This record gives sequence, structure tokens and C-alpha cells, in this order.
Amino acid sequence: MKVYRTDEIRNVVLLGHGGSGKTSLVEAMAFVSGMTNRMGKISDHNTLSDFDKEEQKREFSIHTTLYPIEWEKAKINVLDTPGYFDFVGEVEEAVSAADAAVIVVSGKAGVEVGTEKAWELCDKYNLPRMVYVTEMDMDDASFRNVVEELTARYGKVIAPHFQPIRENEQLVGYVNVIKNAARRYTGIGQREECEIPDYCLPNLKIYRDTLLETVAETSEDLMERYFAGEEFSVEEIRSALRVNVMDGSIVPVGMGSNTMAQGVANLLSDIVRFFPSPDKRECVGFNRTTKAIYEANYDFAKAKTAYVFKTMVDPFIGKYSFVKVCSGVLKGEDVLYNTSTDAEEKPGKLYTMQGNKPVEVQELHAGDIGAIAKLSATRTGDTLATKNTQVVYPKTDHSVPYTYMKYVVKSKGDEDKVSQALAKIMAEDVTVKVVNDSENHQTLLYGMGEQHLEVIVSELANRYKVEVTLETPKVAFRETIRRTSDIDTKYKKQSGGHGQYGHVKMKFEPSGDLETPYIFEETVVGGAVPKNYFPAVEKGLQESVGKGPLAGYPVVGVKATLYDGSYHPVDSSEMAFKTATMQAFKKGIMEASPVLLEPIATLKVTVPDEYTGDVMGDLNKRRGRVLGMTPVQGGKQIIEADIPMTGVFGYCTVLRSMTGGRGTYEYEFARYEQAPSDVQEKEIAKRAAEE
Repeated sequence: MKVYRTDEIRNVVLLGHGGSGKTSLVEAMAFVSGMTNRMGKISDHNTLSDFDKEEQKREFSIHTTLYPIEWEKAKINVLDTPGYFDFVGEVEEAVSAADAAVIVVSGKAGVEVGTEKAWELCDKYNLPRMVYVTEMDMDDASFRNVVEELTARYGKVIAPHFQPIRENEQLVGYVNVIKNAARRYTGIGQREECEIPDYCLPNLKIYRDTLLETVAETSEDLMERYFAGEEFSVEEIRSALRVNVMDGSIVPVGMGSNTMAQGVANLLSDIVRFFPSPDKRECVGFNRTTKAIYEANYDFAKAKTAYVFKTMVDPFIGKYSFVKVCSGVLKGEDVLYNTSTDAEEKPGKLYTMQGNKPVEVQELHAGDIGAIAKLSATRTGDTLATKNTQVVYPKTDHSVPYTYMKYVVKSKGDEDKVSQALAKIMAEDVTVKVVNDSENHQTLLYGMGEQHLEVIVSELANRYKVEVTLETPKVAFRETIRRTSDIDTKYKKQSGGHGQYGHVKMKFEPSGDLETPYIFEETVVGGAVPKNYFPAVEKGLQESVGKGPLAGYPVVGVKATLYDGSYHPVDSSEMAFKTATMQAFKKGIMEASPVLLEPIATLKVTVPDEYTGDVMGDLNKRRGRVLGMTPVQGGKQIIEADIPMTGVFGYCTVLRSMTGGRGTYEYEFARYEQAPSDVQEKEIAKRAAEE
């Protein structure tokens, strides 16, 4: 592929609800542009974007893929993203590297929750956007309904600039609202001029008035001419549109059919005409060398810097770090400095990726997106620069995974293989997390939802040939005491030769500090227990608090005082006093009114206003205590509640179901509280059954 200058590059992310047609749009773009000579189908498992076995099996995108399209002397780096919310980390990576977005909406399904989330992401990253309505070749598709829904939600910024011509429920052509002219399709991706049908005129007038009014508002001169009834030239309209699209004050709406490759050429031309090249966007980092702000702004004349926005780890083709060049011109022979890990990296070769196919390029100019193979010390979020200009760019703000399950390795001896495979998956997907919960003897796998975890398990089996099963995790209960007990325990054993003898008198009481397992004090007088056995007594306590006598959970908040005892000059040993202490502890806890403590989390749920009642009702069922509500932008509320950790398990699926996918949540551990008697009884019964 030829080298493109910064002003010839367009970095575009495709966003939208799952199943809206993003992947098939990439197929149509590649076909219309001549990059491929056939269009793959998702159902045939042969698309350019969905090359992963998991994606083919499930028939939806899981990873973001890059496919560069050459069109009208420009290079369009198309980033195709997953539509399902469990894979939002991939979407966030793509959005961080894009300079504009095409929001794909199904003409059949209309505006869905994925459309709304796409719009919110564009707002967050300040991305210019246009909407492309797919499936216009389908019987029950309606462009007008989509436009009305978008206008109802987002107001006057919505400006259709193409209108479908449909006959017998089929897409046969379109009207170009800017040119006020019609075209009829004559074959796949081909068209010819035709008259505008009469039935298109009423809607065309609405669309054209909206467009011209928006154009007129860009300058006083155009406003005067508009009120004087003068016509604007096509170039004047396009020029004004470009300004408006770039500042977000207008969102053009196009349409077409991916399977018939209709409307796709218009979309590609609009991307080149209306979307900004990278040098029109801001890009700022921090120069560690000069301790000053570094305004890269995709200037090819500045020092070389690049941001690693994504990593691909493929068992067959290896590891590729996807970079967006923030300044300068990258070349294969460059020696780059990773300012995040303080390591030198030598790219050797530079590539652009066509799906999973690396295509070598000689250089990458500022603003371009490419890939570098086998960077050993580089991860997603790192910055590559030079040793003389050590720039660091802020890392992408990724969603935090809150859904978790315990995983168990199926085959003994595969633990290391599973750990290595998960490390590769985590390098590729920043929203996957593994936590070793040694306290409960379990390893937890975190993801963005249950489907996400299911895909990870499947990838382990198919990609890395190791199997794990997911199980309900243990909740980290604690045990403590409410009263005081006084225990006298003697450990005596005689078995020929030296025996064992340890005798302790101990008092157990609440310490008032639930952060600390135990506090040990000794008040022994007269050498009843020699000082050299005090460490053994404390060791006995230390080992005992790990697994309490009530339900096998760690013990906290206990003060243990050794106040008396006795010893044998020959038979006493550290082991004997440790054993005596452990026996005293077990008895002492059970006689001091032991209780279970359950972990409480502070939960924040963000939902549209209309769902607050349902969410609060559900939280009450989960023993949650609603603390308050805060209205936020976009007609939403943040509901804050304290909730037991047992109530958080499985909440992701329930919340999505209740709110149609519009609700989000986050939580963090707050404190421990005494568990209700029914919960305590259940846990004690479970412990008894296990034993």
C-alpha cells in the first residue's frame, strides 16, 4: 500500500447496535473501492473483519478490526467495532484512535440502545459523526422513521442528505438532497441519472429546507441570500456542511444497502469530503524531557511519537501493536523508546492491517494508523517516542469490569498454561482481569458481562487448548465475636520418651477493630508460661484466624489475652503451646457469641429516569439500602445504595434486562456488617455439608 500524507488520511470508527450492519458495511466498502473482488457474508463466515473463530461461530464481532480503504486519493482507516456491550473495551480503543465516526443504524430496527451509546461515545470524545442507515433493500425498512426518531432524540442537528427511492418495497435509487437530483441503480454499485419521483417530493422539501437553513446559519452573507430566496451552489453547501460536520452542529444522514453495495460509494465520498484529516484534530501529551506540555497535533514535522491504542495477539500470526502516529513520520529502521516502560524497541517493519492480514508499508505519517509486530516491552496504552523527546500520552479511559466468576482448571497440571493464555487474552483485551483471592482459595475472572466471560472460556479452549469451568464464587464473609469468653486449655500427650505439654488460660473479647484479625496481649505473672513460648502462642492465633470455627471464614476483630497457664520443664515445646492455643481459640470463639460479617458494597447505578422505580424495587429485593438519587445530564439518575456483595452477583444481566441495556453500574467495597440470621444459618449449613 502506498504512503499517504496526513491531509490524505481519514480515521473513521463504525459504531452502532449489534446486528446493525457494521461488518457487512466494511465488506461493501472494500468491494466498491476495488480492494476486494467479492463480498463476504457473516452467515458464510468469510468476512474481512470477523476472521476470529469465535466471531465466526457466534456470527457477531468480538474484536475491533482495522481495514484501510483507498478512495478518491485518500486513505480511510476504517475501524469496525463490536456492537454488543460486553465488548465495550474494544469500542473504546477504536474511538480513542478515530477522528470521526459513522453511526450505523438498521433501517428495520431503527434507533436502538446501541445507537444511543454510540452517540454518547462521540460526545465524550468530541467526534464529528454522520449516520448511515442500512438494510434499505429490506421490505419493512423505513428511512423516514429512522430520521424522525433521530430528530426526536437529537434535534435539528440531524440533516438527511440522501433520500431513498423505493418501488414495491425495494430500494431502486436515491435522491441527492444537496444536488437536488436523483439516481437509479442499474447494478451492484452502479447508477444512472433519473427524474425525482413525485412521491419523494414532500419529504425532499423537508430535508432540503433543513439542510439549507443549517447552511445559511454558517455566515451572515449566506443568511441574507437565504432570506432573499437565492439558491446556493453545490460547492457552497458542501463547504458549509464540512464546517458544520467538523464542529458537530450538523449530523448528515445517508442510507443504502450493504448486501447490494448501494449507497456505499456516496458514504465513502462523504467521509473524504466532510470528515477531518488528523491534522485538524488536537493531540496533546507531556514531554518528560522538558517537563512541558507537548502539542503533537499530528504534525509530521515534529519529533516521532505514537500511541499504542490496541494489541492483537494471534496464535498464528503473533503479537501486533496497533499505533496511531501522533507526530513525525515513523519508519521501519527507527529505534523507538517506550516512555511508559523505559525500554528501547526496534520495529524492523511497519504494517497496515487488512483484518488479520499484515500489509507492509515503508512509513507511517502523523495521523496514520498502522501496526508493529513483536514489540516485547510494549502494551496497550503505552507511548512510543524517541530518547531525545520522551513524550507520554494519556491512557484511554476504559470501562471497569465488574462481572466475575470463579474459574477452575479442568486438567491438573494445566494451571501454568491457563495463566499464560489468560495473560495473552488480557494483553489483547484490557477489560479482562484475573484476581487471585487466596483468602477464599479461588481465582476470579472479571469481564464486562456473562457473555464476555463465556467467550473468554471458549477462546481458552479453542485458541490455547486449555479448559476451565466457571463456578459461582465464594463471597468473602468474615467471622467475629460479640461477647467475652474465658478459656482454660491443656494439651497433653504422652507417647514414650518426651511427651507434649502446653497449658494456656486465655480471654477472648471483641477488639473493636474489624480491619485487623487479632490483637495479642500477655499479662502472665510469675513465669507461669515462660516468655520463650509467647511467640508460639501468637503463631497459634495467627494460624487459627485464617479459618474460623463458625463457617470456615477468616476471623477479625478479636483481642486474645494470655493471662496464665503452666508448663513442664521437659515435655513443653513451642508446638505444644501452639496446639493448646489453637484449641483454646476454637473453643473461645464459639463461647463468645460468634457472628458472620458480610461484605457491603457502595453501588452506583446510572439509569434513564423512567427506570428508577424498577431499579430501586430490585435493589430492595437484594437487601440494598438506597441512600439517595442525583439527576445527571441526558435525563438520567444516579442511584446510590449500600448492598451486600451477595446482591451484586449477577447484577449486570438483571440491570440490562430491566433497562433494555441502558443502565450502567459501578461498585466498590465499603465495609463489613453483621449478616442477618437467615444468611448466617445458610452459610453454616453449607460449611457443614462441605465437611
